[in-house]
Amino acid sequence: MNTIKFGTSGWRGIIAEGFTFEGVRVVTQAIADYLKAHHEDKKGIIVGHDARFLGERFALEAVRILAGNGIKTFMAKGPTPTPVISFEILRRKTDGGINITASHNPPEYSGLKFSSSSGEPALPNVTKEIEKRANEMLLEVAYSEISIEEARQRNFLEEIEPFQFYAEGLQKNIDMSAIKKARLEIGVDLMYGAARGYMDRILEEAGCATTVLHGQTDPSFGGRPPDPSEENLAALINAVKENDYDLGLALDGDADRFGIIDRNGAFIEPNYILAMLFDYMIRVKGLKGGVARSIATSHLVDAVAHYYKMPVYETPVGFKYIGELITTGKILIGGEESAGLSVRGHVPEKDGMLTCLLATEMVAREGKSLKELLNDLYKRVGRFVTSRENIHLGTLSKKGLAEMLSKPPKIIAGLSVKDARDVDGIKFLLEGGCWLLMRESGTEPLVRLYGEARNEDELERIMKAGRELILGGV
Repeated sequence: MNTIKFGTSGWRGIIAEGFTFEGVRVVTQAIADYLKAHHEDKKGIIVGHDARFLGERFALEAVRILAGNGIKTFMAKGPTPTPVISFEILRRKTDGGINITASHNPPEYSGLKFSSSSGEPALPNVTKEIEKRANEMLLEVAYSEISIEEARQRNFLEEIEPFQFYAEGLQKNIDMSAIKKARLEIGVDLMYGAARGYMDRILEEAGCATTVLHGQTDPSFGGRPPDPSEENLAALINAVKENDYDLGLALDGDADRFGIIDRNGAFIEPNYILAMLFDYMIRVKGLKGGVARSIATSHLVDAVAHYYKMPVYETPVGFKYIGELITTGKILIGGEESAGLSVRGHVPEKDGMLTCLLATEMVAREGKSLKELLNDLYKRVGRFVTSRENIHLGTLSKKGLAEMLSKPPKIIAGLSVKDARDVDGIKFLLEGGCWLLMRESGTEPLVRLYGEARNEDELERIMKAGRELILGGV
């Protein structure tokens, strides 16, 4: 069996190859051992799964192992969004949660995500301990288990329906009355994922005329990853254009990531949504607080923070770091360029449904399109344009890249390098507020290249220089 390794958001692998029933049992036992060792095994664990192949079966295996260790589970009925699992952890005050999900990954993948009692994704110090125990167990399997029937009889399994609690919780952060008053027409692409019966139902209850795309069960996700990126949302974009919808909203496989389409069919980058919502929450909702963003996320949020004299926190890639800042009350809002976002007073986990509803509220209250609102923001804080590319390398290239980055350049694309940060990659801060980031993938032979500038021509020069730096150093 392959080695167990937790990435930025849990343990993932191809079903029947890297991700197996035996693996789920071993990892769950390692989690049970961790909980017992830290005396966090008395309040129970939320267990859920997304809409992937064998999701419920994998989740039930986790239940059997937890029950075998005397740990009660609260298992959500049917496919359940990741942020709903997080919400239930907080509402029930459990010791954490296990979710069987591979989020936006291709359909052949599944995964197991462990969340702490605070509702946030477990931090590296926790997952490393679990990972170590799981890999030791692969050499000599030693897990405890009982049947599902016995788990029920001994009251170690309780099935739950969390929709209503989650929907009511959203009302603390969303002005549903404003949405109802606007009577918006919205297209929703559920991407065959866990948001069905959640996002569509909430919008309908808020008085929106909602048309649902891809709301049926399909473990193959229509033959493409359930990732709400622009290239995967052609059907939604066409529906918005053809029907003159006010908005198009999309969720990934476990509803923690979002995709948002403006009324003219334009895809609005998650980078810009984060900054627009931060501005809206301060300017219109009257809230105060800082913002957190990953190192790869646009500095447009920094400009908004500077405008309102609010602090900015830069984190490594992985929402767990932002979640920790939400839990400790240091920020009003936090997000990543990869379409993860949450706010203070909600869950410390990225929530695509919350983001879609905040964007809907913003459009309803402002009476403008997203493009109009973005241009208004540019007038106040300045314009930013961003880009991201994946550059594939050969097997020996990473060493060459590391050597090149050990002697960083002083000038990139004719711009002087003001600072170079080695945080989850190398980020070059350039004159004029531009920047360039290079991050090696932990799972593939590629480098992720990110750049930001004040206009498209400058951005292309920066990205071209970045490509040359990477390929010239290998």
